[in-house]
Amino acid sequence: MFREMLRKKQALSETECIDILKSEPRGVLCVSGDGGYPYGMPMNHYYCEADGKIWFHGGKQGHKIDALKQNAKASFCVYDRGTREDGGWALRFRSVIVFGTVDLIDDPKTVRRISDALSRKFTDDESYIAQEIERFGSGTLLLCLTPEHITGKRVREA
Repeated sequence: MFREMLRKKQALSETECIDILKSEPRGVLCVSGDGGYPYGMPMNHYYCEADGKIWFHGGKQGHKIDALKQNAKASFCVYDRGTREDGGWALRFRSVIVFGTVDLIDDPKTVRRISDALSRKFTDDESYIAQEIERFGSGTLLLCLTPEHITGKRVREA
């Protein structure tokens, strides 16, 4: 069902793909939006090693929620910061694309657990994390992307 990568020499291993998903703070989640148009939005994410799923958080209503209720299939793209060779302009970076389905989760215990884990990608300030979860937890909806296919590659701009 999923296409084979054309430039196989540039392919990343599964371990490299997971490392990027764990370390990079954000990517672009794409869903099937209004009128069949793709709808992509930048999203912070948390890759959970325990379940192999990618978690997002947001409000309980809006365009992405409406789109996912109509069609749970999504793709998520993440790329690292990349590097440049001395004196060069071309950027070398690694990218990962995940295809899968998204479940909407509003269970309060899960919201707390995942919101805590996601927050730790950005800060280790315990009181700040606790205050934010207390303030916004009841209005938070989690999006849980279950990967069906993960692919990654090395890119050198030219």
